[in-house]
Amino acid sequence: MHIVAVLALDGVIAFDLSTPLEVFARTRLAGGAAAYEVRVCAVAPEVDAGAFVLRAPWGLEALDTADTIILPGLADPAAHVPEEVVARLRSAAGRGTRIASICVGAFVLAATGLLDGRRATTHWLAAARLAERFPAVDVDPDVLYVDNGQFLTSAGAAAGLDLCLHLIRRDHGSAVAADAARLSVMPLEREGGQAQFVVPEQPPAPLGSTMEPLLRWLGESAGRDLTMADIAAHAGMSTRTLNRRFREQTGTTPLRWLHRARVRQAQHLLESTAEGVDRIGERVGFGSPTAFRERFKQIVGTSPHAYRHAFRSTR
Repeated sequence: MHIVAVLALDGVIAFDLSTPLEVFARTRLAGGAAAYEVRVCAVAPEVDAGAFVLRAPWGLEALDTADTIILPGLADPAAHVPEEVVARLRSAAGRGTRIASICVGAFVLAATGLLDGRRATTHWLAAARLAERFPAVDVDPDVLYVDNGQFLTSAGAAAGLDLCLHLIRRDHGSAVAADAARLSVMPLEREGGQAQFVVPEQPPAPLGSTMEPLLRWLGESAGRDLTMADIAAHAGMSTRTLNRRFREQTGTTPLRWLHRARVRQAQHLLESTAEGVDRIGERVGFGSPTAFRERFKQIVGTSPHAYRHAFRSTR
């Protein structure tokens, strides 16, 4: 039987811990036999999980015989990882053990050096911090999970469920994974990545920036079919000068800023109205349905139709 060891460190996030316990423990093969044996292990018998204290039946020796090790997220991703844990994880990796992290559990995995030179992800709120703390890791903040073969990382807690289902499909095929997904009331695959859950913030202009009046006008005029020439004329500059000054003060170009403002408006309309997708694209200022769909997917990571399906209120 495939043994999954779930490592619980002090400060473990309960949902991140319960996800692999629920998914793997309930997975059954075609004949009804359990597909996995799940073992919760820890440095000490008791683990502080914030709202409660967890008693772990297994010590770190469980990592030595596991086929897969799961690293749940921690309330404080900057918490020190015990040297004994780092050594055990490196030793397990040397034996070919598969190691996966959920949410900010990527910080624990990155602390071992096993992600150096590899692509990885974590919750979008922590992605920049992971990249700063571990510059040798290629952090991708847009995807739900990353599969490097032996080492896997996932985004937020729900993406941890995506990752667990992916592992089941790798181990036992789509039929077994589909059954596990149904038990979790979850699609086997979700469309899009993390970008669809992130409200695209505009780059702020520095206090006292000469671009502030223009930014206000752009926000108010986002629904118009503006060209770069229109924006430059309003600013009283040449397009070349405007592009240079705008980039210096905001880090982006006027048109990119405008596109993001339009997409934010479109997201709100997709969530809160039943208006047609093409009509929404027209309302927020895109010249054609094709341009709207392409720009929306570029910024949000999924199509307007898929975004509406995932986020529209039923009220």
